[in-house]
Amino acid sequence: MNENINILVVEDDTDINNLLCKILTNNGYSVRSAYSGTEGKMCIEQYDFELIMLDLMLPGITGEELISQIREMKTMPIIVVSAKSGQEAKIEVLRLGADDFISKPFDINEVLARVEAQLRRFMVFSNLSGDKNLLKHRELILNRETIEVTLKGQAIPLTAREFTILELLMSYPNKVFTKANLFEHVWEDKYLGDDNTVNVHLSNLRSKLAVADPDMEYIHTVWGIGFKMSDKT
Repeated sequence: MNENINILVVEDDTDINNLLCKILTNNGYSVRSAYSGTEGKMCIEQYDFELIMLDLMLPGITGEELISQIREMKTMPIIVVSAKSGQEAKIEVLRLGADDFISKPFDINEVLARVEAQLRRFMVFSNLSGDKNLLKHRELILNRETIEVTLKGQAIPLTAREFTILELLMSYPNKVFTKANLFEHVWEDKYLGDDNTVNVHLSNLRSKLAVADPDMEYIHTVWGIGFKMSDKT
């Protein structure tokens, strides 16, 4: 089953690149390697991938630059695997559009679990079909089948996590979701009080919506509780 899932590993350290490729290949994935940001970008332009794993400290185009450039073209999940384990580094790449962050040195089982979680979420959205795929809130339209979001007819490029957050909020527009609700649904993990992860993705999502419609609020903060779709006109 996994052999039809293509993963790109962008890592300049040959040993780490080979190890990640071996882990993924042994679990049935189809894997391609790139050893610089420039090579990684060329692969993304030429081939289709369901997921990308990349380091940040890359020759040529840096990992941070590559994330930004990918998000101008593609919506597939991006997992950063980096020795930059500080909180600021994690927040920065999440703001740029990465979906997950794994610190080096990494645990093999954790890598596989995170890859599977990202792919499961992405593939579910990619394979949905039918009229129920369209969610609308005023002039905001989310298409589950095509994984596209438009606002006032303008395409809004979202990461997989941003899309999942918006899809959840739009599916239940009158429900208030706490940060724990959002984290456990989107990240499929137990919430341990790390507000930064949720805050960064919500901030990015709101900023992108504000570019298309700066005069209207779409995600409302219910102070002290959580978030819901705004009913303000």
